[in-house]
Amino acid sequence: MTVSYQTLFEILKKLDISYEHIEHPPVFTSEQAGQSVPANRGVPAKNLFLRDKKGKRHFLVMLNDSKDLDLAALAQQTGSSRLSLASPERLHSHLGIEPGAVSPLALINDPDRKIELWIDQDLWQADSIQCHPLVNTATWILTPTGLTSFLQQTGHPIHFFTT
Repeated sequence: MTVSYQTLFEILKKLDISYEHIEHPPVFTSEQAGQSVPANRGVPAKNLFLRDKKGKRHFLVMLNDSKDLDLAALAQQTGSSRLSLASPERLHSHLGIEPGAVSPLALINDPDRKIELWIDQDLWQADSIQCHPLVNTATWILTPTGLTSFLQQTGHPIHFFTT
């Protein structure tokens, strides 16, 4: 069963995780999100849903929006032979979300912990990070500490990588 936006809100409230909420028109790229969220509100993050060559491993990758991701280098760090973007259908079947809504908060919809979370070490040093709360019409700004508390609840360990 896919967790709803409202249920996610209730989970963060129950965990006493504070965040700032910003509503905006639908966004599908990090560039569009950057135009909708004030620049002084957390570090904009680029979130990608990737798969390995055989489609057996899936990755939610988060990095600073200003950085480019070298898929070959990340594949090496994850121990995969090759990584590529997963299809929108695969995104929906694994995380119950649409393109433009990818963020670590979507891992609430992965109770079997099949998705690996990889976060750029530099991004994790920020005071706060922008995340989509299962929809692409809002952005929540959380601290790394708040995200860690949330991920402990979902049971998803964080794997760090360098760019």
